[in-house]
Amino acid sequence: PVTGVVVYAKTSKALSRMNRMFKEKEVSKIYWAIVKDPPKALSGELRHFIVRDRSKNKSYSYDKMVQGAKEGWLDYKFVEKSENYCLLEIDLHTGRHHQIRSQLSKIGCPVKGDLKYGFPRSNKDGGISLHARTLSFLHPVKKEPVKLIAKPPEENLWDALVKEEVE
Repeated sequence: PVTGVVVYAKTSKALSRMNRMFKEKEVSKIYWAIVKDPPKALSGELRHFIVRDRSKNKSYSYDKMVQGAKEGWLDYKFVEKSENYCLLEIDLHTGRHHQIRSQLSKIGCPVKGDLKYGFPRSNKDGGISLHARTLSFLHPVKKEPVKLIAKPPEENLWDALVKEEVE
């Protein structure tokens, strides 16, 4: 249900290198999320302890350590507001199951269309308004910076909230 950047490896060696880079946190991941109301602080850091419930395909965020939890960490900032929604930019530092969805819900900002995490209505297309905007990393062989950028979906709401020149 998330739109945006997807990376495929052409070879098993490339896959191994990319997996290592993700594991070593050498890949920067930026997401955009549309939410109903802005968070109390227009920018900030969220650190929660996240527990995955495989039977419900859902993750729960807690303020304190609980059994089976792993730390989830992201930074967010308010980008733009329309009449009814706002756009947040998320810099994801850990990649836990449903992390962004769970953490934004925890602070009262569920992603638009995300019934599982507390948004009251689904989107018409059944997806959620969460977009993998960029992936940035150092090319494992050439050692040159690589930045992959995905345009947001061509929908009126995204158009209203995204004011920058979109590549």
